[in-house]
Amino acid sequence: KEVTVKKGQTLSSIFDDLNLSQSLLYKIVNIDKNSKLLTKIFPGAVIKFEIQNNEFKQLKYNITESQELLIIQEEQQQLITQIVEHASEVQVQMANGTITGSLFNAGKQAGLTDAMVMKLANIFAWDIDFILDIRQGDSFSLIYEKIYQNGEFLRDGKIVAASFTNQGQTYKAVAFDDGEGWSYYNPEGRNMKKAFLRAPLNFSYISSNFNPKRFHPVQKRIKAHRGIDYAAPRGTPVYAAGNGKVISAGYNKFNGNYVFVQHNNGIVTKYLHFTKKMVKTGQRVKQGQTRSEEHTSELQSHHELVCRLLLEKKK
Repeated sequence: KEVTVKKGQTLSSIFDDLNLSQSLLYKIVNIDKNSKLLTKIFPGAVIKFEIQNNEFKQLKYNITESQELLIIQEEQQQLITQIVEHASEVQVQMANGTITGSLFNAGKQAGLTDAMVMKLANIFAWDIDFILDIRQGDSFSLIYEKIYQNGEFLRDGKIVAASFTNQGQTYKAVAFDDGEGWSYYNPEGRNMKKAFLRAPLNFSYISSNFNPKRFHPVQKRIKAHRGIDYAAPRGTPVYAAGNGKVISAGYNKFNGNYVFVQHNNGIVTKYLHFTKKMVKTGQRVKQGQTRSEEHTSELQSHHELVCRLLLEKKK
């Protein structure tokens, strides 16, 4: 029997559901330090049980991607633990595509998952606005890792190298471990990360088809002005384009809820027309954040929402 742990579910309730006794559970978690790892299960974790004639025989639990905990009941009801190491194999694969309708569709036709398409877009997010800049005929190519374990596909790995041609201009990036983790650099050795992101919101929230027109989200018409309008669904998170300090956060009838961020180089970025703002004047934000550090305590249980400032785009 395979159990996927649900939110709020405990080992005790899992054993009850399987008609296994609480005394057995007590014995298992107290075998040794290995078995105590079971007390740290989390929602989404998978535990496999082997039960014969209503009697517990074996339990399997993946501690990490490469380590599996085995708890085996031998003869005379003796319980033992084993840590099994599973070696991973990395294979390198190439993919390329041309955009005819959307980046996601082009990625799918090239055999990429949506998650891999997002990885590709994140590499070039400082050079390309994937909401407004994408055009029919743009193309991409990449070399990426596929991870296998025991002969079976496990997951996609990192992108090793990639190029993206947008409106005739080609950008290239190569992965390099700079001592602080993997980063991406262009062929001249410059980091792909720059002072400002090209767009302050994730393109996956927006229509995936390219759109050369800029639509005013309030007046509901095409209107050119000094800013950039993104027609985004209500609730779309918007993040800081660069590191800086919030110099104004308020509301007026022209801007709706708004946030202005002052950056070190004297530039001010302005974010307008939100249904909710989650920063205050004087707070500091980092590039890519969607929530200020004052709100991190609310989000410790959300794996990628720590230190973010949530700003929701108005309809």
